[in-house]
Amino acid sequence: MAVMLVTGASAGIGRAVAEMALAEGWQVACLARRAAPLQEIAAMGAGLALPCDVTSEEQVSDAFAQTVGAFGRIDVLFNNAGMFPKSALPDEVSLAEWQQVVDVNLTGMFLCARAAFAQMRAQDPQGGRIINNGSIAAQVPRPRSLAYSVTKHAITGLTKQLALDGRGFGIAAGQIDIGNARTDLAAQMEKGVPQADGSIRPEPMMDAREAARAVLHMASLPPGANVLQMTVMATEMPFVGRG
Repeated sequence: MAVMLVTGASAGIGRAVAEMALAEGWQVACLARRAAPLQEIAAMGAGLALPCDVTSEEQVSDAFAQTVGAFGRIDVLFNNAGMFPKSALPDEVSLAEWQQVVDVNLTGMFLCARAAFAQMRAQDPQGGRIINNGSIAAQVPRPRSLAYSVTKHAITGLTKQLALDGRGFGIAAGQIDIGNARTDLAAQMEKGVPQADGSIRPEPMMDAREAARAVLHMASLPPGANVLQMTVMATEMPFVGRG
């Protein structure tokens, strides 16, 4: 059985991916800060609930070690944990707010990618796959979302560097940019969000399970194939031509 580690697994896209992977027979280590929902998800199959704050180097190292202790290896990391701060103009963003977003969306992803890379390089047979959740904002920003857009743009650089450095070790890296998947975090979009023209309008949404299906496709590719970057989005959302 292949082994997947999912961060931010307690809700939203992370939960959808963990549940779908368990249903398809994967062994899944579920990481997030809240223990109760993780235990509920892990009980659906060959799952492991691991409360973990991805901004803590020690907690990340411990969670990866527990995963390997339980399952023997890590085949796929879905590097998904992230946060979206309150809407604000650039000069309204405090240093503390900026640092919090950087800590979760960038440093947290780095810590998990580093731990996965180390394990995949050391294990026998060697190799694996790292899938980073980049978001549509990795390509085109939303109004009043400076810290989020900057960190998500940075994930594209992280993904490409991992893909380059992983070549000699059988480690593939890819990025999925998801637009308007229906989750608790994105619920406001159906009620109305700021647009580039200054208006506030509701946006079309898609089922989060479609995003999960795309992640599982990337995760299930043979070692000789890789999706470097994929965009999956609600068909009619304002992305192409935004601004």
